Amino acid sequence: MTLPAGVSRRSVLAAAAAGAAAPVFASGAASASGAASASGRTYDLTVLGTSDTHGNVYNWDYYRDLEYDDSAHNDVGVAKLAALVNQIRAERRGRATLVLDAGDTIQGTPLATYYAKQEPITETGERHPMARAMNVLHYDAVTLGNHEFNYGLPLLNLWIRQLGFPALAANAVDAKTGRPAFTPYLIKKVCLGPGAPTLRVGILGLTNPGVAIWDRANVEGKLAFKDMIETAAKWVPVMRARGADLVLISAHGGDSGTSSYGPELPNENPSALIAEQVPGIDAILFGHAHREVPQRFVTNTKTGAQVLLSEPSKWGQRLTRMDFTLVRDRGRWTITEKKSASLNTNTVPEDPKVLAAVRSQHAKTVAYVNQVVATSTEELSAAESRYKDTPILDYINKVQTDTVTAALAGTPNAGLPVLSIAAPFSRTAVFPKGDVKIKDVAGLYIYDNTLEAVVLTGAEVRAYLEFSARYFVTLPVGATPDPETISDPAIPDYNYDVISGIEYDIDISKPAGSRIIRLDIAGAPVPADARFVVAVNNYRRSGGGNFPGIVKEQVYNAQQEIRQLLIDWAQAKGEINPADFFVPNWRLVREGVPVF
Repeated sequence: MTLPAGVSRRSVLAAAAAGAAAPVFASGAASASGAASASGRTYDLTVLGTSDTHGNVYNWDYYRDLEYDDSAHNDVGVAKLAALVNQIRAERRGRATLVLDAGDTIQGTPLATYYAKQEPITETGERHPMARAMNVLHYDAVTLGNHEFNYGLPLLNLWIRQLGFPALAANAVDAKTGRPAFTPYLIKKVCLGPGAPTLRVGILGLTNPGVAIWDRANVEGKLAFKDMIETAAKWVPVMRARGADLVLISAHGGDSGTSSYGPELPNENPSALIAEQVPGIDAILFGHAHREVPQRFVTNTKTGAQVLLSEPSKWGQRLTRMDFTLVRDRGRWTITEKKSASLNTNTVPEDPKVLAAVRSQHAKTVAYVNQVVATSTEELSAAESRYKDTPILDYINKVQTDTVTAALAGTPNAGLPVLSIAAPFSRTAVFPKGDVKIKDVAGLYIYDNTLEAVVLTGAEVRAYLEFSARYFVTLPVGATPDPETISDPAIPDYNYDVISGIEYDIDISKPAGSRIIRLDIAGAPVPADARFVVAVNNYRRSGGGNFPGIVKEQVYNAQQEIRQLLIDWAQAKGEINPADFFVPNWRLVREGVPVF
């Protein structure tokens, strides 16, 4: 066999070995009971897909300490997914059913954070709750998502070893050798019926190249992340040459064809482009965008084949079901029909075996997040923080400013004003009047970001704010402002930033790029050449969101988690009082008149 450039025979053999697990046997015939068609015998295969479970096992909201619920009455968690998967397996009476996951698994809830930060599995040796849960469900393979790299390679590699199935990421390569750093693919031997020839299903995993930006501190110099389209084009022929009759891709990248970062890295969301440009693919399960895409067909431009795509939303709210009808004729398999659907996990109870496997870890997490850290003098809400200056975001900026200011003492930058950047991550976060618990702080700062700082000029601060202000739609003078429609739905809340330490007005009646009509410090305009130390999270400083001017050398980076700094500050003070940190310094205006 002739291999593509850059593909070693050793890596191919290793991948093949990974796929040499026990075949999936079927106890019954296909949908037509194995009846002969005009051209051959008909069989079927079902592939179930999950993605972006983000540390959700129980149907539980740790921030509210209640069963999860939203306005659409969605449920979440691997326990719900397992119940739905088991229901389908039972309905199919053992006929061939594969289960895949498209990534972002070990980050996203206090449960996941607890076993990465408070009692890290790398120190205790305990099995990660997501490994426990997923092993009960019996996945066939998982693709690594970008958030798998959040806690560093030692924890990621241990989690992978704890899984009872392969973890795939063909485009993550060793930075020095260029060889695959993880299993690139597997070929699963599937039996579709009594006496039926084996169907060989090739499964290729592709992670997101944005890891190189978002987790630069964890992967720089160790791993490189190749273009997902290029990688698929490299490995799909290898899989076909190794005998794959049906090729599936499990990709942690959306189907929009756009990126949240600049053009310096490969496309962040190329799943539809992969289907369009790479021949030999039958279907793609994709994730990362947190969208529900029940069924989409994309025409491959080289072969004219219709490639099936599906994305199962987020957090375990949906399960993708792909169904393939196949005919075996003259020694070859042919797909005669394929379709997919999105199934809602709120139709089933939680699987008791999954709950039992994670019960003690769930209980420990619940106890942890209910610890009181301080008393708040009044209720502080994030509900209006996207369009009004609110005390709860100023709390974040106060803690970040204090931390960086103290760290700069005695350094050449000690005399510079310190500004701080925060984003409205949550619209529902509340510090209640009275006891504030860890879950309240975690509900405000839902990401595991660390604090960094860089030096920006006045001109760079203005450019940064102009970029942030594109978040708002243009609202002419006289039009009625509506908080529900005031922002561009294409820009997520976490990509809108506010800055403390300066005063500014955002005129949303003007076009994006010319909205910062006032930018002052201490009552005077900010000079373009002024210099500031700016406290910012590692995601933004690494290029997340593609904000201008912020990707530069840090003057502070102690690898301190911002959420923990918020908790520590509250515990040290014992009281959260807006009088200690709330400084109204920005507002939305139209021709100088406040919008709200």
